Amino acid sequence: MSNDQPPPGQPPEDDPFRKRPPGDQPPPSSGSPYDGAPPPPPPYDPGPYGGGGAYGGADPLAGMPPLAEPGKRILARLIDFLIISIPLYLISLPWGGAVGATDSGNDDDVGDIFAQTYSGHQLLWSLIALVVYVAYDTYFTHKDGRTLGKRLLKMRVAMLNDGRVPDTGAAFMRAVVLWLPALLCCPCLWWLINIVLMFTDKPYRQGLQDKAAKTVVVAVN
Repeated sequence: MSNDQPPPGQPPEDDPFRKRPPGDQPPPSSGSPYDGAPPPPPPYDPGPYGGGGAYGGADPLAGMPPLAEPGKRILARLIDFLIISIPLYLISLPWGGAVGATDSGNDDDVGDIFAQTYSGHQLLWSLIALVVYVAYDTYFTHKDGRTLGKRLLKMRVAMLNDGRVPDTGAAFMRAVVLWLPALLCCPCLWWLINIVLMFTDKPYRQGLQDKAAKTVVVAVN
């Protein structure tokens, strides 16, 4: 009986998430009564693999599930935003609301608007919101790759190299890169850049958060 083990860091041959060349088959049975046991169920149903190119060839999507549609990703993010922002706003009402800037009577005074938006009160609630959004995204992305919005629209976050659910570090990095600029710096510009990338980035439709964490968003059944 062989005791050969795969090199450290290399996935085992029977790893259900490992990218495989077309026609690649698992090693023949050794005759053990446990050979026919099904592998542990994956955290998502990958469905038929897309790509169509030769493994290791010109098509980088070969062996991967189909990428999620950008429109569905935007809708899933909006659902997640509402799931968090509505309760957070209601909680903030006894303290003046999360959005409490008053009208100064001069809509053209950009400096005054900026000062109101980033008053101590607003900065505090922005920091609270940042912690909540990052914790939400990190927890669900590490749990099974699906926030509530992604679960409703049948998508999940996967590591680009092997399709696994992101570990805690990758999930946290993705959440911070997504929400830190959106809540504390330049929300309109940040969302615009990410939306444009989801439609135009080739070949993986990665937003900036995906590039930082080395992830992709794929469709599931």
